[in-house]
Amino acid sequence: MSERTPDPDFLSDFVGKACNAGADAADAVMISSVSLNASWRLGQNEGVERAESSDLGLRVLVGQGQAIVSSTNMKGDALNELIERAVTMAKNAPEDPYCGLPEASQFLNETIDLDLADSEMPSSTALLDLAALAEDAAREVPGVTNTEGAEASAAESAITLANTAGFAEGYSATSFGVSASVIAGSDTQMERDYEYCSSRHYSDLEEAAEVGKRAGERAVNRLNPRKIKSQQVPVVFDPRLSGGLPRLLAGLISGAAISRGTSILKDKMNEKVCAADIDIIDDPLRKRGLSSRPFDGEGIRGKSRKIIQNGVLQTWLLDTRSARQLELVSTGHASRGTSTPPSPAPTNLYMSPGKISRDDLIKNIKSGFYVTEMMGMSFNSLTGDYSRGASGYWIENGELIHPVNEMTVAGNIKDMFLNLTPADDLTFRYGVNAPTLCIDGMTVAGV
Repeated sequence: MSERTPDPDFLSDFVGKACNAGADAADAVMISSVSLNASWRLGQNEGVERAESSDLGLRVLVGQGQAIVSSTNMKGDALNELIERAVTMAKNAPEDPYCGLPEASQFLNETIDLDLADSEMPSSTALLDLAALAEDAAREVPGVTNTEGAEASAAESAITLANTAGFAEGYSATSFGVSASVIAGSDTQMERDYEYCSSRHYSDLEEAAEVGKRAGERAVNRLNPRKIKSQQVPVVFDPRLSGGLPRLLAGLISGAAISRGTSILKDKMNEKVCAADIDIIDDPLRKRGLSSRPFDGEGIRGKSRKIIQNGVLQTWLLDTRSARQLELVSTGHASRGTSTPPSPAPTNLYMSPGKISRDDLIKNIKSGFYVTEMMGMSFNSLTGDYSRGASGYWIENGELIHPVNEMTVAGNIKDMFLNLTPADDLTFRYGVNAPTLCIDGMTVAGV
């Protein structure tokens, strides 16, 4: 795999040409990447795929008009045509009084090393070995009868951003992953489950055999599920699902949702929205974080923020446009692709751990539902009504006694946040993380 290197000078010249062509201001983002993905199934090599891409996005502002164009063609004539098209589009775009570049004082003005890029990349042979180890370990679990395969991946990318306000920076990042998906049982009594892990550095990956083993055990443990009659009980969310609740919160406090008035939390700033001992933090500067970045999609340096502190909402997630709509200042949460304008999004969002162990959390439940997989989503951001299909295990007298499936869990997000109890088992395995969570009084619908 070839090294990907940011090129701020190239982008600086490019946005300068946009101004020479008639733009009042401009910014551009380039994302270059190369990836390898190795697949293994039933003891056989299913192939190695390599992909390379370079995408360039240009945003042009003429007066209060804005246009965004993108291209994968980096040749001179194609780029000149891209600029001409963007300027013409911006001149004819509807006026938007809130669009524009951030103030120069907000830009990142120092080098920040977040250790996001590994110095070495594994070969395709090494990735195949990882995938084989994961699948072999899964198939060795008694009760596993088939497999959907295992995969191992490696990728490196360079992200560069420049604008006509004087910002031009870039950074490199790598990512690695191992996953396995297997089937247990036979005939009409089959269940599937999966496991995966990901990291910024190759050495931080979990052992592939452990990933495969957990996938196999999860599938076997789901055999012979039952259905439970509808009732209100505590619902416990496994850590691979619990991050969905902070993620929902991020959507509800996005500046775009607040400025449109489409969030149930739009009037809740500085008010209690979670249980009193809950802290939710967003930290774009976490070393080797899966969603870390030295600057946001507009060049603004991020910083660690307590989104929720002792249950009280502290801030919205803002980019420049939504901040201007709300007469505030960007919080450095702009996210963007090459063909879309900046919009607010979290980075390494996580809920702080509680003071009770997962086992003790479950021991305190007389009857309840431990959820390990969810599907579908019905959520109304205006009312907070929430429901999802779910499967997992039934809790009786503090123990997981049998698997259950084809269930629905439902509640109102405001009540759910206020009735959260986190366990102490927080680990950083995903982009958004939370420990095991228990929510009292949710409706579980089955037979």
